[in-house]
Amino acid sequence: MERYIADANAKYQRERSSKSAVAYNTYVPMTELLALMFNLPALKVSEQRAEAISHATYLNQLNPVLDVLSMIGGMDSLKVSIVNKANAKTKQENERTTIEGTMISLENETGYITALVGGSKFSGENQFIRAVQAKLQPGSTFKPLYYTEAIDSRKFTPATIISDTPVVFHTADGKPYIPLNFRGEWLGNIPLYYALIHSMNVPSLKVLDGIGFDAAISRSTSLLGIPKEDVASRGFVPGYPLGLGVCSVRPVELARAYAVIAGGGKEVTPMAIRTVEDRNGNIILNPERSIREAQQAKGEAAQIIPPQTAFVMTKLLEQTVQSGTLTSQGWKFTYRTDDGRRYSIPAMGKTGTTQNWADAWTSGSTPYYTSTFWFGFDRPGQSLGLNITGATLAGFAWGDYMREIHRGMISKNFPRPPEGVIQVKVCSSSGQIPTEDCSGTVTTQWFIAGTQPTEICAVHSNKTASTLAISRLQMERYQSGQHLTAQIDTAPLQFNLDFLNAEDIHSMQEAGSADIPPHAQEPDAPLPDYNYLME
Repeated sequence: MERYIADANAKYQRERSSKSAVAYNTYVPMTELLALMFNLPALKVSEQRAEAISHATYLNQLNPVLDVLSMIGGMDSLKVSIVNKANAKTKQENERTTIEGTMISLENETGYITALVGGSKFSGENQFIRAVQAKLQPGSTFKPLYYTEAIDSRKFTPATIISDTPVVFHTADGKPYIPLNFRGEWLGNIPLYYALIHSMNVPSLKVLDGIGFDAAISRSTSLLGIPKEDVASRGFVPGYPLGLGVCSVRPVELARAYAVIAGGGKEVTPMAIRTVEDRNGNIILNPERSIREAQQAKGEAAQIIPPQTAFVMTKLLEQTVQSGTLTSQGWKFTYRTDDGRRYSIPAMGKTGTTQNWADAWTSGSTPYYTSTFWFGFDRPGQSLGLNITGATLAGFAWGDYMREIHRGMISKNFPRPPEGVIQVKVCSSSGQIPTEDCSGTVTTQWFIAGTQPTEICAVHSNKTASTLAISRLQMERYQSGQHLTAQIDTAPLQFNLDFLNAEDIHSMQEAGSADIPPHAQEPDAPLPDYNYLME
């Protein structure tokens, strides 16, 4: 954590200094010239710059000396009137310009907190344990929580096709809400699994819209373990921004939610202290026993989500490590035994970057442990910059840590329920059963039994029929005296007219065309000067 926080701050300061230098060298001389030429003193910035430099010099160089002198000489008035104010100003400035970080790791089965880092250091000014005290926007790491509800509802499956196109949602009061994808790109029709592992915003909001705000809030707060009385104050209000993680959660709560999913849907209660003993070894407090008794008392209610839903979600999020936003971490979970054999431990996870690139998250699990990492500013609103995201910063910290703690552990799979789930091959273009023509678009996904596709791919199954129809269209045109043929262009249903060549003739013969016109092999025949667009 020390290394990643330091690297993040170095990168941030380099980018910030570069932008400041460009701004100063380019615009300050211009504003000075305009101020002198047109007598506009309000435009002069040289004085403000000098003031900023002197203020920074005082805070960073002079104030620490005064602080020491005030304590040595017992000058309380100096310390109260000047030093403390400067220290408060420095702290406020650091909250806006210094990147902090926190992490927490849980054992899935027990909920034991196996590691926790509260921040960059522990000092008089930095005693905030962010992992359990900070309330932060989770960004896209929040999406899997309500996706479990989508899978559970059976309205959506990993193969459900969703349109990734610009869309305007409307809030309850009629105001438009226009979300954008992370990179401003649009991919058209995509399957749900692809939308999740690549963290696409618009398809995710359509999933949220399909299950309803109330169901999404109920499911997500249940996974996080947030009491009902705290839901409203945490920003869990019905609205589309919720689908992009615009609410507040503690890192320990997010880790709990992922541990629940990784552990088969059973409740996980994070705990740092199991028992308290006196100096004679007598147990005087037993927090773990109290937690276990409370879980047992809940009975079936301790199963927060069905094991089938939990398993399907783990298989979805495994793909984030294999081919999604955590792809670069995939190699980190491959090990060698003492005799040289290679083996891997499954891992799942999700990255998150909040609005204005203000927070960088990664939360993920193996069958053994769940870890959550966060980097950002203590004072909200400041941007980390375009180059510091959940994937580029938190993802690597998460991957490095998870790789180390699993060394020497045997391979183990996420818990699979004995029944109720099925693995099926589907066409990623249609979300349906693939045909021989679905080459390059076949993927294997897990489904809750009964929700798997049952229809043949409609995108590729008509390929042969389409070829025959085009050949018949060509024959009709030749019989009508038009020495033309239709060939499919890249746009659907658009045909460009050209001469028949040997390949065309061969295709017509294979398709069963009876009479190929003799002039079809005459490449010098005149061609009408137009294109035909079939609709």
